[in-house]
Amino acid sequence: MITILGPTASGKTSLATALADACFMDGGCGAEIISADSRQVYRCMDIGTGKDLSDYTINGKIIPYHLIDICEPGTKYNLFRYQQDFTDAYQDIISRGRLPILCGGTGLYIEAVLKGYNLSPVPQNADLRSRLEGKSLEELTSILSDLKSQTGSNMHNKSDVDTAQRAIRAIEIEEYNLHTPTPNRHAEAIRSLIVGVNIDRDERRRKITQRLRQRLDDGMVDEIRCLLDRGIPADDLIYYGLEYKYVTEYVVGKLSYNEMFSRLEIAIHQFAKRQMTWFRGMERRGFHIYWINASLPMDEKVKLIKKQYEQCEY
Repeated sequence: MITILGPTASGKTSLATALADACFMDGGCGAEIISADSRQVYRCMDIGTGKDLSDYTINGKIIPYHLIDICEPGTKYNLFRYQQDFTDAYQDIISRGRLPILCGGTGLYIEAVLKGYNLSPVPQNADLRSRLEGKSLEELTSILSDLKSQTGSNMHNKSDVDTAQRAIRAIEIEEYNLHTPTPNRHAEAIRSLIVGVNIDRDERRRKITQRLRQRLDDGMVDEIRCLLDRGIPADDLIYYGLEYKYVTEYVVGKLSYNEMFSRLEIAIHQFAKRQMTWFRGMERRGFHIYWINASLPMDEKVKLIKKQYEQCEY
């Protein structure tokens, strides 16, 4: 397998599809992409999650993709389900003799499937949730940090606690793992060439701001209004963080448009920084990431990846 990771706005998807197309053009058996994005799993959440499905059409052909649009908005997708869904997609692709390309920016999802985390479904804890109700995000973050120090977990970082709902769920998981032995599920680690797309910090910031303006012009506010009109509670959309948090708060009147834009822009920049922190942490935890310059021409990036892949025994 080949894994392509990087921060938001680094051009991961375009690179993955160009690489998959090259696998067809070279007379090979072809490649298919497995998404590693924790929010693109939701249907009808297109602009805010940056699905950019047109990127999967290249040279007149559609590159097959998996784990996009697989569940309803308002539901709570999680790492355990992702690991199961990834395994199904991965096995399906390799059974047909094709190359899986894992592509995305959700570091926890990527690390979980590559390392083969042994996970179990974590039920909701009504008593715990009752005790946590009303606590500030700062208090919840402190509780989570204390639990992580006890479990030695690296499963949750700051991007998981940008809303109170998400922080409570993270605490629920860590509390469960602290007191409940994880069943031995024999999750298999997967050998993969890991390619990181390294984009210059200033260029990343420029592209993030440009992309945010474009998404707002393309109707991101109307997308979120439609979700609210369908009966999805505002708190459920806020749970998803970033665009869905701040635009929802604008739509329901908590923020002005300018406040929404400013806070969301800052939040996305911070998110991209946290993504890079996670990826550097993966390297410290034993993963080798082959970093490639985002500014290189696409054909050169594809050639470099193919050469690296051919030199490795994957």
